[in-house]
Amino acid sequence: MSILQMPRARPRVMLFDWHATLVDTMDAMYYALDDVLPRLGPLGLIDRLVPRGQSKTLEDAKLVKYVREHASLHPKLRAERKLSRTDIFEVLFGSDQEAKRIAHEAFDQSYAKHFGAVKPMEADARERLLELRALGIRIGVLSNRARRFMAHEIYTVDGEGWHELFDTMVCGDDVWRRKPHPDLVLKALADLGAPADLSCWYVGDSTTDIVAAKAADVTAVFYNGAGWDRHWIDRIFPGTVRHPHVPDGIVRDLGELVALARQLISVTTAA
Repeated sequence: MSILQMPRARPRVMLFDWHATLVDTMDAMYYALDDVLPRLGPLGLIDRLVPRGQSKTLEDAKLVKYVREHASLHPKLRAERKLSRTDIFEVLFGSDQEAKRIAHEAFDQSYAKHFGAVKPMEADARERLLELRALGIRIGVLSNRARRFMAHEIYTVDGEGWHELFDTMVCGDDVWRRKPHPDLVLKALADLGAPADLSCWYVGDSTTDIVAAKAADVTAVFYNGAGWDRHWIDRIFPGTVRHPHVPDGIVRDLGELVALARQLISVTTAA
């Protein structure tokens, strides 16, 4: 299956990841990671890092090795700022849910010291969201971060807030399991009274977003705002037995997403 194929169903609901998909909160996120990673030892997490030979990719293995040896991110990763904390914790701890729970809680404590400023990933993001609503699509926003942070950010982004744009908002502390589990997606759909099927598109910038969408049986759209090339995308979504989840569509920006939604709507309306 090609990861560049057209989604199979028109969107009736569109759920968005928050950080690095709709807004940029990179500064606060990386400051919080700088606080947390040196504390992995005291938190009892160093011995719970993914064992050698069990990482998804060579790059993942290098990340784990560097964190194990230096208790920090490699300067190149920090400079690029393309990975979310969720993806970083997935790479570091793999299937160890308890380790990730501890890491996320420690992150939230640190994030509380740094969060505040938030800006759109794209200058016309608000207008693009309004275009989607004008197409009759209900919109929701999801985030692994705690509600107290999300509430502040969604009410202050762009200077006037985007709270009125969304029909639902689900946060990491609203559910038992965060992404890559499907709980956030399924709760948002339950809030909307909508089915978990391909007419829901979940749009996110990380591998964990795509895994969560697939686990929820909805359409997975990868937002490639970081500008990954095709080679890298093929590596992070290998489509193997061990890592089978690949996007149903890929967009470089919200304009492409709106165009894709319009295309699917026009095709199904004509049919």
